[in-house]
Amino acid sequence: MSGRDPKRIDPDTIAALIRRTAEECILPRFQRLASHEVREKSPGNLVTAADVDAEHMLSRLLADTLPGAAVIGEEAAAHDAAILARLAEHEQVWIIDPVDGTHQFAHGKPEFAVIVALVARGVVRAGWIHDPLRNTTVAAEAGAGTWLLGAVAGPVRLQVAPAPPLGMARGVLLGKLASGARASDVAGARFTVGPISFVRSAGQIYLRLVERRLDYAFFTRALPWDHAAGWLIHAEAGGYGRFLDGAPYSPSRHVGPILFAPDREMWRAIAGILARG
Repeated sequence: MSGRDPKRIDPDTIAALIRRTAEECILPRFQRLASHEVREKSPGNLVTAADVDAEHMLSRLLADTLPGAAVIGEEAAAHDAAILARLAEHEQVWIIDPVDGTHQFAHGKPEFAVIVALVARGVVRAGWIHDPLRNTTVAAEAGAGTWLLGAVAGPVRLQVAPAPPLGMARGVLLGKLASGARASDVAGARFTVGPISFVRSAGQIYLRLVERRLDYAFFTRALPWDHAAGWLIHAEAGGYGRFLDGAPYSPSRHVGPILFAPDREMWRAIAGILARG
């Protein structure tokens, strides 16, 4: 990721801040959480001390890196939904998901990630997804590609896999369609598909898409801390993602299912089937 304008945020610097936060706030608690460090913020929706501490640390570090930028953290927004209005009120906004996949993290399972996005004037300009257990970070800048950072030989550019035949496509289908049917059930009934995985971390799903371990993904939740960074990472790796109604992704839109595929043709094939579900 060379040749950047020196006035722009350095992706490696932000990746280092995310890694530092994971090392200090998240990893020491993995599989070591005390009972008082886990609670429900809503029925079935967990939050841990690691989520809270990591969000506080990242919020401070990112604010220092880009003075004047607003910060939207998942945990802060859980207490005050009005915080989401900062996307429209501020020119630059950091969006943070401190522990994406809290349920798995709280139960000592490895499928979790840290997600950070930078939004400028309502447009996603950069995104980072960090896997603390593998100590790997994937980052993207608008117009500059998607990169695996921290490799010994230097940054490695990532590309989504070419679209396979539909019957061989590997995917994740989360949530229910407007009819109430599960998306995975509709897909399995209406066309032959490859293996359908169940992954409860959006960050881990996006990593699998650009690491060529998945071909498509469908989500019914559209909250920006789950998808802003991942959408850009997937798009800059050559993928095609839209809301199921065909509208382009926007971090300001929080309602409506989202589908990601290797290209427009596969997106249309899968979207057509799910839209009739």
